[in-house]
Amino acid sequence: MEFLYDFGLFLLKAITIVAAVLFVVAGVISAGAKNKTAKGKQKPRGEVTLTNLTEKHHDMISHLKQELVSAHEAKIIAKADKKAAKEKDKAAKEKAKEFEKQCGDDTEQDLETTIEKEHKRLFILDFNGDIKASSVASLREEISAILTLATEGDEVLLKLESPGGMVHGYGLAASQLQRIRDKGIPLTVAVDKVAASGGYMMAVVADHIAAAPFAIIGSIGVIAQLPNFNKVLKKLDVDYEQHTAGEYKRTLTVFGENTDKDREKFQEELEDTHVLFKEFVTQNRPDLDVDSVATGEHWYGQRAIDKGLIDSIKTSDDLILDAIQEKEVFEVTYEIPKTLGEKIGLNVAKIVESVTLKLFNNNQTGA
Repeated sequence: MEFLYDFGLFLLKAITIVAAVLFVVAGVISAGAKNKTAKGKQKPRGEVTLTNLTEKHHDMISHLKQELVSAHEAKIIAKADKKAAKEKDKAAKEKAKEFEKQCGDDTEQDLETTIEKEHKRLFILDFNGDIKASSVASLREEISAILTLATEGDEVLLKLESPGGMVHGYGLAASQLQRIRDKGIPLTVAVDKVAASGGYMMAVVADHIAAAPFAIIGSIGVIAQLPNFNKVLKKLDVDYEQHTAGEYKRTLTVFGENTDKDREKFQEELEDTHVLFKEFVTQNRPDLDVDSVATGEHWYGQRAIDKGLIDSIKTSDDLILDAIQEKEVFEVTYEIPKTLGEKIGLNVAKIVESVTLKLFNNNQTGA
């Protein structure tokens, strides 16, 4: 057992040295990339990708059907699926020719518009929110792409998970969703786990809000908290100075001495933000008795529907499966390619984490 412990420590030291070397290499590569950018080369931009979930779903069903039967029967099913795909492709080509005849002398642009209107599509977005609503950077690109592509009959489904966070970040995220509504595109928000506070601020923009039975919904309130080290600084005989121009440029402070006047003004600002939040909810869900739910409380899905906070009890998976039966469903994602330095750093972090956990588990078992 002692041998294993010593070997583990040796291995951990070796990995630490390798990680340090790779970190230095990654730093050099990153510095080189920055120098190139400084000389006029642009940083790599992200790109929007579309994944056809309808095709993936049909492929999965076909594969599962073949797994359930004998090898001979699987061949028959595969052959039938292949034939069905060819017939579908043939029907699509014939339909396209009909469009060409109908359009006659119309421009290619008119023909393209006519064809697009025949395809009913659901675009799926995914938003996992942190305290800063960082995902809004990708969300705005994805929505811009959808607004460029969407035609009459298309819809958008947002899979939303967020416990809330900074007001300005989630305010911008809600504004991005409003762009979809402003274009007359039906928007559904699906909440599988949580849409609270800023997350619910985003959700109310939708035409329809669906949630899982035990998803957390609501928390229409505002919170702010900060520590104060003024007494500690005084005890250590440390002076702290803060200079402002404007009576309320700074109210509560971390290091200075807070007064009742400061607290009163800060509370006033919180109350005003709460009022704006309630007005925003009322604007988007006018039938909701906002005063009864704007207490900062949250409710689970089944209770939330009774309160009028959501419209139906359903998971995002069920919504997608239903849509696949009658629409073409596309997942829309925006990704920025990682630099070599970032890739090396992530891989090193994974290796160190994995080995550390294994060593910890081995030691725990041996004890």
